[in-house]
Amino acid sequence: MKIALLGPMGQLGWELQRSLATLGDLVVLGRSGGLPGDTAACGDLSQPDAVVATLRRLQADVVVNAAAYTAVDRAETEPTRAQAVNAQAPGAIARLMAEQGSWLVHYSTDYVFDGSGSSARTEGDPAAPLNTYGLSKLAGEQAIRASGCRHLILRTSWVHGSRGNNFARTILRLAAERAALTVVDDQIGAPTGADLLADITAHALRQALGQPAVSGTYHAVAAGAVSFCGYARHVIDQARQGGMPLKASPDTVQGVPSSAYPMPAARPKNSRLDTVKLQQTFGLTMPDWRLGVDRLLAELRPHR
Repeated sequence: MKIALLGPMGQLGWELQRSLATLGDLVVLGRSGGLPGDTAACGDLSQPDAVVATLRRLQADVVVNAAAYTAVDRAETEPTRAQAVNAQAPGAIARLMAEQGSWLVHYSTDYVFDGSGSSARTEGDPAAPLNTYGLSKLAGEQAIRASGCRHLILRTSWVHGSRGNNFARTILRLAAERAALTVVDDQIGAPTGADLLADITAHALRQALGQPAVSGTYHAVAAGAVSFCGYARHVIDQARQGGMPLKASPDTVQGVPSSAYPMPAARPKNSRLDTVKLQQTFGLTMPDWRLGVDRLLAELRPHR
């Protein structure tokens, strides 16, 4: 079996290189291509036609798309680019997968919901994005479903990993520079490790290949929920216990409302996602979000 991975160098893509390698012949496609002997190879989703042409030549049994336009605020002034990467390219890839009879694995986001209320959203709840980024991700989902291809769309939230930028790494940097921090306390979600998401992907894909009826959309996040403020306090507490030299402490992290930090793009306040469908379909149990964050911090801790 041949698996093509798009977006291999991001937080999730890096972990997917590990988890997917046991399933078959893994071919990695970065923005500048990367296929030996194919100088025209392209993995840049801002060029949908070139990506589709590359995948058509590759004839993969599975395409895993970990690439995305994720600059939430910049998307407000770059809607065309966000749509090209997050909607047009996935839709074009999905139509090719339908033509070839192949599978597509794609990642979406809690941002397809409006963040109202306090209950965890299920896959069947109505989507209502608050910003351009969310609209582009929802359009990508809709294009994939409309294609008729076999697919796994995994909606996730607050992804963290030892590579790239994420909230936990930002908090560690700020806590090393400042004695006190202010962090929004009215946005609630589940920090989810890129390693966990990659392992879920491999497990679900292995089952899907032999059971096409599981094709569909699933919520894939760690268990539990926390505000960004609570998340920051946990990161700082665990980092200090691990010996990291931080100026800030959990007690010096002050919670503030989202209105204290106006941003170009509105954020959903309730990012809770219900994972019952994922767990029941694939026989999985979601670990608590703290386990993944603590593992991340252990990886970031300087070796002594």
